[in-house]
Amino acid sequence: MALKRVSMPSPCYSSRGGSKVRLIVLHTAEGATTIESLGNWFGNSANQVSSHTGADDKPNTVGEYVIRPNKAWTASNANPVSVQIEMCAFAKWSTDEWNSHPNMLDNCAKWIAEEAAYFGIPLTRLSASQAQGGGTGVCQHVDLGSWGGGHWDCGDGFPMDRVMQMAGGAPGPAPAPPTPSGPAPPFPYPPSDYLGTARPDPHCHSGYYASDQPNVRTWQGQMAHRGWNIGVDGQYGPQSEGVCRQFQAEKGLSVDGLVGPQTWATSWSAPVT
Repeated sequence: MALKRVSMPSPCYSSRGGSKVRLIVLHTAEGATTIESLGNWFGNSANQVSSHTGADDKPNTVGEYVIRPNKAWTASNANPVSVQIEMCAFAKWSTDEWNSHPNMLDNCAKWIAEEAAYFGIPLTRLSASQAQGGGTGVCQHVDLGSWGGGHWDCGDGFPMDRVMQMAGGAPGPAPAPPTPSGPAPPFPYPPSDYLGTARPDPHCHSGYYASDQPNVRTWQGQMAHRGWNIGVDGQYGPQSEGVCRQFQAEKGLSVDGLVGPQTWATSWSAPVT
């Protein structure tokens, strides 16, 4: 049975510029819990973010925010060559939690199959190197690395092989988990700026404004990937500051609880201890 696609058009899209779609990319929304609330978020042009579709627990239903020919704005440099879905879920979920949402997983799998048929993309799970190196197939946002924005969704608990099998594809060898070390994405602000808890300082970026939330989530996701207990919600609150302080002390950095250029870079380059 074909998916029911509920149209909720987003103004946040642009032309693919002639690029051919080669990637089917899976994401987690990290906040919205229904396709309607996700549509409201994507419907606000000030947020400057969108995805082609979204999935929640409604049977055989997805939200459609950006039509296939256009480029959605959710995976940085990978957007021109990707068709993308946001599941109304969290990357921190365990496999058991994911399995308690069978309709969402079924919607995702059916969407993968439909997009693969439409774009002529093989139902093949890609490794990170394949996804970033010109391969054609299915991957998660994390597989795009810094090229795709440096995110870590859909998380270690996501049952990727099971979803691929449900879509009619073969899981293949599981990609190696991404290393938490390596080059950091460029610090997204001038050197004088920082991520920190909300304060009346124009150099502070707390996630209070929507434009800062992706950058806060990128850092939070990296710290969660390193093993820290931290929410990946795009809001730099007391928990984020506490993790930052502990990390700075562990790595011999100046301990101020603020993520400036040095702490940002070290969050990717320092060994996990």
